[in-house]
Amino acid sequence: MAEVREREMRFSDRMSDHEALMWNIEKDPWLNPSGASVTILKGTVDADHFRRTLRTAVAKMPRLYERVVPGLGRLAPPAWVPDPEFDIEHHMRRLRLPKPGTERQLLDLAAQLYLEPLDRTRPLWRFVIIDGLQGGRSAIWAIVHHAVSDGIGQLRMAEMYQQLDPTDPPPDEVDLEAIVAAAVEEHHAKQLGGDLTDGFPTTVAQSLSHLVRRELGVIRRVAGEVAIWPADPKRAREAIDGSLGALTSTLDALTGSSNEVAGGSPLWKQRSRHRHLEHVGVPLDELKAASKRLGVTINDVFLAGLTEGAVRYHEDRDVEVDAFNTSFVLSTRHDSAVGGNAFTPVPVQVPGTPMPLTDRIADIHERLAVKRESMSTGGGMGALSGIANLLPTSVVTSAARAAAGKIDFATSNLRGAPIPLYVSGARVLRIVTMGPVAGTACNATALSYENGFDIGLFIDPTAIDAPGDFRDAVAAAFADILAL
Repeated sequence: MAEVREREMRFSDRMSDHEALMWNIEKDPWLNPSGASVTILKGTVDADHFRRTLRTAVAKMPRLYERVVPGLGRLAPPAWVPDPEFDIEHHMRRLRLPKPGTERQLLDLAAQLYLEPLDRTRPLWRFVIIDGLQGGRSAIWAIVHHAVSDGIGQLRMAEMYQQLDPTDPPPDEVDLEAIVAAAVEEHHAKQLGGDLTDGFPTTVAQSLSHLVRRELGVIRRVAGEVAIWPADPKRAREAIDGSLGALTSTLDALTGSSNEVAGGSPLWKQRSRHRHLEHVGVPLDELKAASKRLGVTINDVFLAGLTEGAVRYHEDRDVEVDAFNTSFVLSTRHDSAVGGNAFTPVPVQVPGTPMPLTDRIADIHERLAVKRESMSTGGGMGALSGIANLLPTSVVTSAARAAAGKIDFATSNLRGAPIPLYVSGARVLRIVTMGPVAGTACNATALSYENGFDIGLFIDPTAIDAPGDFRDAVAAAFADILAL
């Protein structure tokens, strides 16, 4: 049996301020912050093997049997507590595509499944095994709420149900129900007044205690820093400049006020809660070679290909665009742990006018370098999330809608396994990601796996009303870049 190293679990008892913000704004369905994925497999999934594997994974990862309990009046972020009514069968389904079982049918089903909201009173994840895909293939559709983990953390969570050898036997049976029951009892014992949902005084006390600890911690850190400023004026200036920079960067990320021009596609102004999934595949070795020849990074080429595709889409419709407003995800992780969130969304404006591909790539390379440098000292969204969580939900969602409505497409690039993976006897062929659209016109998330660089274009079809044309334009742009 192939050995997979155990990773550290990075889960806290309460959401961070950033996670709480994502949890709160989801009350507006347009702003659903969660991502999903479609893993396309060669062969079919052994249902018993997968169920036993998943039960073992849940037993090792308590977050998967925990539900969310809000703090009192938002004095503290929501807490994670064991769900006394946890039933793994609620989180697993098996469906079959109608004949002929095309990939188009699969992608449409994936988008439809995404629109079914997660039950906010239960653990926040769901898996669907999908049979009947042409060519003797199958798929697994999966969603994990963004408050549980970001994309990198979820890739590491997926290792719990993936194998390196198709002949690996299923893990030994675990008494998951007993494990959950013990966790519930332990949680009750800690509460004194009972479960958070039953013990109102306990909820108040915990929320106030968390708030006091957090604020005292901030006061102590600030006081300690200020105390040494008289002896080190340079440090004082750097600290003040850094704080102002973080605040400015966060406001820019929330409002888009850093844009050089108004920008934005005149065709993609409308927004809705509808979703449509497209896929573009690029050979990873060719993409690496092209990036090396051009002296840039894969991220630079990734954004250049998407931008060039957007330009061509508009050219075909005789529409001029000064600039596209985009964003990319900057990971702030410094560990190899499972779960949690450590990222900053970074806005970047790119030219929307036609230009030679080499010029576009060079221009984007410079712009991304500047943005990464400017965000390196800032806390990004997390810097103001605590304040935003104290505001009325309607105010926050209104501001979030306005900010997201300025974004033409959001991007993210994830690094997957360079070696073959298997899920309960079926070989992973590729993984199509469904990054959170969350009020933008499109989320383009790429995931590398073996020699594939697969881009999931998760689109609001009310904004981009010809998603197939956009996919074709992006695919053609990447083909031309690889041929440079």
